[in-house]
Amino acid sequence: MKKPNPEGDPDRLLTLADGVFAIAITLLVLDLSVPQGLSADDYHQQLRDQLPNLGAYVVSLLVLASFWRDHRAMFRTVRQVDGHVISLTVVGLGLAALLPFPTSLISEYGGETVSVVVYSVAVAALGLVHLALAAVISRRPWLRDDTGPVRDERISAVDLGATVAVFLVTIPLALLIGPAAMWWWLVLVPVKVWLGNKAEAAAG
Repeated sequence: MKKPNPEGDPDRLLTLADGVFAIAITLLVLDLSVPQGLSADDYHQQLRDQLPNLGAYVVSLLVLASFWRDHRAMFRTVRQVDGHVISLTVVGLGLAALLPFPTSLISEYGGETVSVVVYSVAVAALGLVHLALAAVISRRPWLRDDTGPVRDERISAVDLGATVAVFLVTIPLALLIGPAAMWWWLVLVPVKVWLGNKAEAAAG
């Protein structure tokens, strides 16, 4: 395989990624607000009305934090980046920055099937870009320090693959059973816990 010319170390790319993920997470909280000057009854009703927004915030916070962690893990052994790595990273950051929009859809219109589908497509697309980035990095050893832990990279790839699979399955599931397909996302909890335990065991 022809080696593309490296375009520098990954520090600036990682700094950009940290900033974009931080801004995307910050934007998630913009839908969380309670108007001023409410009566006691209206105040309590407004708090109840914020529950869907809070639930959507928690889900998207966990999603973005997971992708940020995986992105950092992928670059743990990277010493140089090339044009393909930069391009895939920028596409992924664009999708991460977009996530507050589908988050607002499931918080405000969670009862609509299309909201669940749009959210699932956005998360699955972000995961697919990260998988493509991981594949490019793994196939270009000249960009990496090969002393890094291969097992950790495999666990990270399985983690990403599980996330993509769950959200891709949600799309046809939502078309079949409607917004209740969101409960399928809970399957990621035991999967993430199991993979976390595997990573700790490998590190030990």
